[in-house]
Amino acid sequence: MGRQHKYQVMVTWTGNRGEGTATYRAYARDHLIEAEGKPPIEGSSDPTFHGDRTRWNPEELLLAALSACHKLSYLHFCAVFGIVVSDYVDYAEGRMEEDGKDGGRFTEVILRPRITIQPDGDIALAQRLHHTAHEKCFIASSVNFPVLCEPEIVTA
Repeated sequence: MGRQHKYQVMVTWTGNRGEGTATYRAYARDHLIEAEGKPPIEGSSDPTFHGDRTRWNPEELLLAALSACHKLSYLHFCAVFGIVVSDYVDYAEGRMEEDGKDGGRFTEVILRPRITIQPDGDIALAQRLHHTAHEKCFIASSVNFPVLCEPEIVTA
């Protein structure tokens, strides 16, 4: 068995407006996400579900985790295989469907990173390394829906 890693966060609901959950509209969906030694993240639900649009929602955080994990894996393999990346921006998009029974699930995520490599870099290899990065991404390996990648590689 491989090494095991443990992660801890504390999520504190901050949305009690004085009535608790007496009714569906009586409470805010606001919460704080905290981990030792890091600044807190203000969270809520998606505005569709009565959340605060100025706060991060769980769906955005899942999408961000998938994007960040892929990026970190990709940059690692670029360093190993001699592809010098100078810029990386991902325009990730996720699709979630409600099931009509107060639940739902993500059905797909598409990562659309735009990567800039050095002028003499191997664009074909830079493209192939996305497949390797996807195979090794811890977060993508943990979800039960497709995570697709449509990279654009440009040279500086």
